[in-house]
Amino acid sequence: MLKRLTLTAALALVLATGAHAAGGSGEVTDYDFSFEGPFGTFDQMQLQRGLQVYTEVCSSCHGMKFVAFRTLGDPGGPQLPEDQVRAYAELYEVWDPTLFDGEGDFRPATPADKFPEGLISNAPDLSLMAKARAGFSGPYGTGISQFVNGMGGPEYIASLLSGYTGETKEEAGVFLYENKAYSGGYLSMSQPLYGDDVFYEDGTEATIEQQAQDVAAFLMWTAEPKMMARKQSGLGGVIFLGVLAALLYITNKRIWAPVKSAAKKGAIPAE
Repeated sequence: MLKRLTLTAALALVLATGAHAAGGSGEVTDYDFSFEGPFGTFDQMQLQRGLQVYTEVCSSCHGMKFVAFRTLGDPGGPQLPEDQVRAYAELYEVWDPTLFDGEGDFRPATPADKFPEGLISNAPDLSLMAKARAGFSGPYGTGISQFVNGMGGPEYIASLLSGYTGETKEEAGVFLYENKAYSGGYLSMSQPLYGDDVFYEDGTEATIEQQAQDVAAFLMWTAEPKMMARKQSGLGGVIFLGVLAALLYITNKRIWAPVKSAAKKGAIPAE
């Protein structure tokens, strides 16, 4: 499934720079991601497709310096076999200051290493991007929309990647590209997805929207790799508190039942 970056893709992406908006006021589509809701889970195949889109399209510009290669094999994530994780890590080179008697040199990455930084200095790191961007906004200070819809980081990323109109303009010698999801209307990052940018081994059609959703889901996992564990812990906590509340109610009724019964018979004052 995983392929090395093609020269064409790399050259095309060298021209791109990162989006700078925090999101919130553009046209953000409310995609139905599998991990949403209290019982939602990550789709393993979608995460693998998103990893492929990141590798072949996004990694030329954007890095993920807070994500270790070994996590690609963790349960709940892309869950690649150990040999694939090792082979994938070797696609990258990392700087090792211990080589050549402390002079340092590049070497093939191992699963213990982290994704390198992007090649373009002002391209934002994508490790936590799904949490850094807010797709949904509501009445100021209330948080009602965020409570109902969530923050919408993955929705914003997917909407941004699929929201280019093809219109461009030049300001101060810089080309800007119109995007419906971007709050300012135009941004400096050129369109990265055109459809069929990658070939999915599972037969999924690689449309712009499909690729955008896949990589957005993958970036949600990189930002929240333990989301499923937190949901399970939260569900267990809610069940425990519910049982505890029921036991406390029953205990209270049994303790005060004789007192209330005596009060009704007039044996003791009601007050």
